[in-house]
Amino acid sequence: MAIEIYTKVTCGFCMRAKMLLDQKKVAYQEIKIDGNAALREKMIERANGAYTVPQIFIHGHHVGGCDELYALHARNELDALLAKA
Repeated sequence: MAIEIYTKVTCGFCMRAKMLLDQKKVAYQEIKIDGNAALREKMIERANGAYTVPQIFIHGHHVGGCDELYALHARNELDALLAKA
């Protein structure tokens, strides 16, 4: 899948990030890392050491977390990135 988002069930930032992606009407793969050390380690490795959730990838490119996703949106750069997805 072109858009991947690592999440935890109780994470408010994860919910906000998914809400923005849902508003944009794009499909994404949610990877829930709750209680799964192997998935968490894979996320940290892919995110160059970032260990907080969400961690968002578009076309394999690490976007960052919720704040970075919203910053892309505020700069009108998100739609172009998602259009490639």
